[in-house]
Amino acid sequence: MPAPILPVAPGALPDPIRLAGESRGNGAFQDVLASAIQSVEGFGQEASASVQRFLSGEGEELHSTVMATQKAELSFELFQQVRNKVVSAYQEIMRMQM
Repeated sequence: MPAPILPVAPGALPDPIRLAGESRGNGAFQDVLASAIQSVEGFGQEASASVQRFLSGEGEELHSTVMATQKAELSFELFQQVRNKVVSAYQEIMRMQM
């Protein structure tokens, strides 16, 4: 028998995910999804701005630019994987016989 799924303590999640999951209304999933998309977009914009500052010589250091681009890339890849899992779960539910 599989172990029961227990709720996660509020302080155990990273800030963007915890903040996105705080709304528990009718559109909770929609709110979480919108927050995740905004977070990924924010990381991408931050990386773009960092690259532009580095290329224009505004004092941006190379390591901070690389870190910003890596953060943006990893957050996008994570978002894609979560999306793939959600789509896969939806497809599995739709294949169920009632």
